[in-house]
Amino acid sequence: MGRALSGFVSGLQFKPLNGFCNRVDTPPRSLQTTMNVSIFLSKLLIHPVKFFNLPPFLCATCAPDPRIFMQFKPAVTALVTALALASLLSGCKKEEAAPAAPTPQVGVVTLQPQAFTLTSELPGRTSAFRIAEVRPQVNGIILKRLFKEGGDVKAGQQLYQIDPSVYDATLKSAEANLRSTKSISDRYKQLVDEQAVSRQEYDTALANRLQSEASLQSAQINVRYTKVYAPISGRIGRSSVTEGALVSSGQSDAMAVIQQLDPIYVDVTQSSVELLELRRELESGRLQKAGDNAAAVKLTLEDGSQYKLDGKLEFSEVSVDQTTGSVTLRAVFPNPDHTLLPGMFVHAQLQSGVNSAAILAPQQGVTRDLKGTPTALVVGPDNKVELRQLKASRTVGNQWLIEDGLKAGDRLITEGLQFVRPGVEVKATEATNVGAKSPAPAQTAKIAVGGKGE
Repeated sequence: MGRALSGFVSGLQFKPLNGFCNRVDTPPRSLQTTMNVSIFLSKLLIHPVKFFNLPPFLCATCAPDPRIFMQFKPAVTALVTALALASLLSGCKKEEAAPAAPTPQVGVVTLQPQAFTLTSELPGRTSAFRIAEVRPQVNGIILKRLFKEGGDVKAGQQLYQIDPSVYDATLKSAEANLRSTKSISDRYKQLVDEQAVSRQEYDTALANRLQSEASLQSAQINVRYTKVYAPISGRIGRSSVTEGALVSSGQSDAMAVIQQLDPIYVDVTQSSVELLELRRELESGRLQKAGDNAAAVKLTLEDGSQYKLDGKLEFSEVSVDQTTGSVTLRAVFPNPDHTLLPGMFVHAQLQSGVNSAAILAPQQGVTRDLKGTPTALVVGPDNKVELRQLKASRTVGNQWLIEDGLKAGDRLITEGLQFVRPGVEVKATEATNVGAKSPAPAQTAKIAVGGKGE
């Protein structure tokens, strides 16, 4: 009976089901697999001993009574048939197609040309408008120091008093000598008219008188030099001498230094390469010269704060420093509160020119490849992503000044860059990760000495 069932299952053609499966595009291989499984189960359940091909001596001892299987034959037949039909129908099910991937959504910024003033930010240091080193012009002992160290002094204010006793005595001697030579010269003048003395004697007496007058003037000057005065107005530093110190007219050290701080100089340096590039851009018309306030200079202090008063550009050095390859520019700033002190490190902003149609790209949309070349992804007219290589050498606030690679109307991707690649079709929406743009006049192209800033 089991052999008959096995033959029945193996010979079954499943014509109705085959037609059904063909209508739903069931693969033929799936149907064959289902039939093989049905045959395997029928043989195993109905004749397990014959299926495993056991030896006769084992069959006699371990094989169960065939009558037991005959009792369960209807149930086994039904079970095999159910398994075969379930497996067959499951194979007839059409595999569901994977859902299509959604179109990536990206945030874009549409680039528009705008005018702004190109401003070079250059490092520099402050220096005093005028510097005067106070030195003694006569030898002597310091009797008094008449100023407060670190305070302000006026031109002509007495600073030191040198012992004048020696010079007072020299002055009195010169005065007495002058009176003597003057008396002799006057008497010889009358005698030479009467021809009582020779003309030569009169000339000698006159020369002695003139020499005495010169000696008197020298003595008077030395007496005045014992009082040391401030040559300029400004702030005076510490004194290098105290009362009782011996000073001399030939000493190398200054007794004190006075610096005029209002106004004050700011010396900045600009790369000669940048200077040449700026001139080429002006000549080509890409940049226009700034207005009448082109020489106005703004200043940023060491702590990042802005100096409240503007300065003016005084001059540019006529030669390039061979060691640094830079040119020195000097600006002068009013400094009434003495906020600026000599030697402070500052940044000066100089207006270089005006670009009337600049393309500014947000920094979120500009990246660099492995070679360091700036690149950007834009959405083309067909809504597909395009890769652009850029020339962006300056930063303008939180944006890049694009010299090449992007144009007006380009849709620059700033959101979702990690989900797209060139050639992929995307859905573009307005970006939300780009902050408000600063006003054009306040935009600054930061340039550092020796290269472009970023």
